[in-house]
Amino acid sequence: MREVRRKSFGQEKKTSFVDRFGIWLSRRSVFRHIGQFEGKTVCDVGCGYEASLAQEIAKDAAYVTVCDVALSPSALDGLNIRGIEGPFEDTAPDIEPNSMDLVLCMSMLEHVSDDDLVLAHLFRIVNIGGVVIVNVPSWFGKRLLEFSAFKLGLSPAEEMNDHKRYYSPRDLWPKLVSAGFLPENISVRRHKFGLNTLAICKISSKREQK
Repeated sequence: MREVRRKSFGQEKKTSFVDRFGIWLSRRSVFRHIGQFEGKTVCDVGCGYEASLAQEIAKDAAYVTVCDVALSPSALDGLNIRGIEGPFEDTAPDIEPNSMDLVLCMSMLEHVSDDDLVLAHLFRIVNIGGVVIVNVPSWFGKRLLEFSAFKLGLSPAEEMNDHKRYYSPRDLWPKLVSAGFLPENISVRRHKFGLNTLAICKISSKREQK
């Protein structure tokens, strides 16, 4: 039976300084790679209970879809924000194919039971000319993340215990190719001082849907 996550990040506990710093680094990467959001359709998969990054992007974007197992009512403030609650593996079919200019999957893939299915959905919903950004913890980051959570109590231990896997660039790259992304459009590198792996996938064309 597939394990189902029932709570979103930040739903019950306030984020720690370590978490907020990591979120800030992710935000900086997104804004650096994308630049302008004006007129874009955006989907933030695993956005967290408050969907803080998506709310900031929504100020300029044409439309933002936020997805997580649970969403704060305040996360849906704004006429151009749509919320989809539930496990993404189950709710992804509600998102139209080729409908998103930017898809974000930040620190979410490591929590799902079927990461290949999630990546296939990310490929399905992004439009030609669009970008998919995936951020995941690395094997090097595993040590520090678990030390911070289990020994220092600076990060939520339940989040670390929910991790199903970690990724090096070599782990993530073939999964992106299998999902449909073309190798020439994939850039995968170490990120956040080596604690994370970051993939930037641009879509220049669509393969025949599987």
